[in-house]
Amino acid sequence: MTKKLNWTVRITFVLYLVYVYLTVYRLNSFYSFLLLNTFLAYIPIEISMHLKAKQPKLLYWGLFILWLLFYPNAPYVITDLFHLARMNPYDPLNGLMSFNLHKWLNFTNLVTSAFACSIVGTWSLEHVAQTLQARFKLRGWGARNLLVLILTLASSIGIYVGRFLRLHTAYLFLEPDAVVKQLIEMWSPRMLIFVIFMTIIQLSIWAAMTIGRLLINQYDQQNNLL
Repeated sequence: MTKKLNWTVRITFVLYLVYVYLTVYRLNSFYSFLLLNTFLAYIPIEISMHLKAKQPKLLYWGLFILWLLFYPNAPYVITDLFHLARMNPYDPLNGLMSFNLHKWLNFTNLVTSAFACSIVGTWSLEHVAQTLQARFKLRGWGARNLLVLILTLASSIGIYVGRFLRLHTAYLFLEPDAVVKQLIEMWSPRMLIFVIFMTIIQLSIWAAMTIGRLLINQYDQQNNLL
């Protein structure tokens, strides 16, 4: 991203966080968790903006580890969509979807957070893969796709840890022994199946973004629009 785009993303997320605070958190809504979850999801996006392939090793790998620890927070917000089940959108009298603006506000907030965090987070993922590819001098789409797959698998494991072990990234620094013990004991066939599900979702978003970008660029080139 250029500096201009970086600041566009920053300002947009800040404005959205203010919006969530005013429309959800300040009203002590059940969905107040969106404020914290969206903020945590933004952290790896900000870190990735400072990650560059030609940085000194200590700086680069320090930022990379921080990004890796916080990145699962971005796609994690997708799992918040399960809370849509609390809305009971259908009118019991006629079975039709009710026109309740308060419910639609909650729907809008949940979906917006999930889409924004996962899509911009996916840009973050690919940017990090690009920097790794450049540092290790790996060429071609095959190397890029493999790096994306590895990072996505790691992210899916992080989503499981956050959703079911209820461990935030900060716990690694506050209670490292307890965290390591739970991480060692968490492995099971069911856990691995969940990781596969989350990987499919994340790769689907990445593939859709990649194909869309390629098609748009191709059309622009063919029609000399840029």
